[in-house]
Amino acid sequence: MQDSPRQPATPITLAEIVAHKRVEVDRAKARTSIEEFQDRIAELSRPRNFFAAVTKHPSANHTAIIAEIKRQSPSAGLLRPEYADDSFDPATIARQYHAAGAAAISCLTDERYFSGKLSYIHAIRDAVPLPVLRKDFIIDPWQLWESRAAGADAILLIAECLREAELVDLSILARQLQLTALVEIHEMDNLLRMRPYVGFPARSYMLLGINNRDLSTMTVDLNHTFRLAEMVEDPRILVSESGIKTPDDLKRLRQHGVHIALVGESLMREPEPGAALERLLM
Repeated sequence: MQDSPRQPATPITLAEIVAHKRVEVDRAKARTSIEEFQDRIAELSRPRNFFAAVTKHPSANHTAIIAEIKRQSPSAGLLRPEYADDSFDPATIARQYHAAGAAAISCLTDERYFSGKLSYIHAIRDAVPLPVLRKDFIIDPWQLWESRAAGADAILLIAECLREAELVDLSILARQLQLTALVEIHEMDNLLRMRPYVGFPARSYMLLGINNRDLSTMTVDLNHTFRLAEMVEDPRILVSESGIKTPDDLKRLRQHGVHIALVGESLMREPEPGAALERLLM
């Protein structure tokens, strides 16, 4: 039985989300074995190349957008009232994003805090040819097998909720499963901790995301990307996340060598997310 989506009443911490995720994953592991996932994966085609989709830039003025599909966030609740019922259709939004020029799709699959569903991934991949990132709180190798079996082409690894050894092991397994890993950091110490592993175990399977949202205060500052980008040897693998709303924001990112952006809330708050993406890319 799945948890009901949680509407925010008090501020939610990352530690609370991860603690709940551990319980959720332990229950799920008792229902489905890795061997069952392996059987499903054997029937699937090779994942789409998420890394290539977002790192190939036709011009210096191009920004690859990873357009996000999500219904709610822990801090804001439902992003639009109409997202509350079963008429919420990720496939339709994905088609809008594809038509508007998205390079890839990010899909929230956490049910408790983001009202997502793992089944959204297959629905999106059936609707568009773009690669799909499973955005969730990955804390166990079992979830990587689950992600691959669900049709994901990439997975998110959040440095703030993983030990160094866990990050390395999950990155290796992601490569074995042919999944691109988007390793997300916010704090400077986590960037320094991860910097030796950027591109490990294979350069073309890892991206480094800078989350502009402080997960302790939920405040957003785009300048955070600019500060941390200076500490990264190769900005071509950098993804700026959160707080990106205008064409000028994308221009500022490009001026700092960052040509990939993950954009979600500002698009999903609009009646037509695809039209909002078109305006962003103008």
